[in-house]
Amino acid sequence: MVTKETETKPTVDELLAKAKKPSQISPAMHKFYEGKMQVIPKCAIRNIDDFALWYTPGVAATCRQIEADPDKSFELTNRWNYVAIVSDGTRVLGLGDIGPEAAMPVMEGKALLFKYLGGVDAFPICLRTKDPDEIVRICKALEPTFGGINLEDIEKPKCFQILESTRSEMQVPVWHDDQQGTATVILAGLMNAFKVVGKKPKESLITLVGSGAANIRTAYVLMHWGVKPGNIILSDTKGVIYRGRPDINEKDDPWKYDVTQKTNGENRTGGIEEAFKGVDAVIAASKPGPGTIKKEWIKSMASDSIVFACANPIPEIWPWEAEDAGAKVVATGRSDFPNQVNNSMGFPAIFRGVLDVKAKTITDDMCIAAATELAVYAEERGMDERNILPQMDEWEVFPREAVACALKSIAQGVARVKPSRQELYERASTIITNARATTELLMRQGLIKPPPSEKELLR
Repeated sequence: MVTKETETKPTVDELLAKAKKPSQISPAMHKFYEGKMQVIPKCAIRNIDDFALWYTPGVAATCRQIEADPDKSFELTNRWNYVAIVSDGTRVLGLGDIGPEAAMPVMEGKALLFKYLGGVDAFPICLRTKDPDEIVRICKALEPTFGGINLEDIEKPKCFQILESTRSEMQVPVWHDDQQGTATVILAGLMNAFKVVGKKPKESLITLVGSGAANIRTAYVLMHWGVKPGNIILSDTKGVIYRGRPDINEKDDPWKYDVTQKTNGENRTGGIEEAFKGVDAVIAASKPGPGTIKKEWIKSMASDSIVFACANPIPEIWPWEAEDAGAKVVATGRSDFPNQVNNSMGFPAIFRGVLDVKAKTITDDMCIAAATELAVYAEERGMDERNILPQMDEWEVFPREAVACALKSIAQGVARVKPSRQELYERASTIITNARATTELLMRQGLIKPPPSEKELLR
């Protein structure tokens, strides 16, 4: 029997080769399919006469109803299921500022996940502007067409400004996945990781390595969930973040400054290693490793520690190194290691839920509701230190997560409609199942071409 102790660990070279394989194949696959998404009809077209209903002259009557009541656009058009994926291409994955055209493959990929996992019709909208006020203006101008806005791959600190402005000024939900999506799935993982190690998360010390958009929002969500602000310690490339650090000021980055004033109750100072000493959990969303986090730092943590090394494609420290150093629960951003922390477990279902009640916003409470449902699902189906979160192929979790967000929207008074729990579950399950079945049907019928072999693609 192969156990955790006796299993063969892959070599660094093997892991690096595996990590490089998708990048070697991906361009040829994109060229073969000429992109990943398309638009197809959802209405019956029995014959050419039906266009008198779907277009002129019949459509004029539908337009008049929406003119009299703009909210009817959620009933009489597909607006209720449309989401705009808005990016300026300034912080794309680990590639940085690569521009709007180069950001398109990522936004199309996001649209694919939206559809396959959440049944959401999402559209990539990559902008040739980096001006945050202009991006806010564009989002507001798009509002009549979309039921929601997903902000994506926008550099900080302007991503905070754009999110706050659009959330306060628009009547459809706006979400920044690099912030709220990451925070949601990290919270879900932490909920179960702390159960596994038998500690109380709201009383524990938690260090966040990296102070970009993901960890700043994670800090806010953790505090909103109930973790004591003083029990959270942040660090960046210059070391521990503490009140009075001269390079952090309110003018340049008010959000980082605000977190600095609330966290690190001990007011620790020094290098990153100081943020590890005696803490119960470390959440890293920083630069790829290996070696970004050192084994000796983990050895200085409290017993039965938790380490989330979320950088891609290579985590800040290899999981077995973290385990050897004493970590009991280790998570990464990769699917080929246990405990993948993956935003795809969040945004498709969360949007499914808020779209199904035609919500006006997405709040941090909805993120917490989604995280709680993810954690509960994993606990109910069985979990241990190497299996704390659901994975993408466990599709049944997505309708449950959608319902949790929808019910929270209703409870917070931001839903336009208020179906029952059962109605919401049946609706979400049907929409998600149909999205998956449609893709499978198109593949079986050859309407989506079978991909070339890996050998052909590499050639």
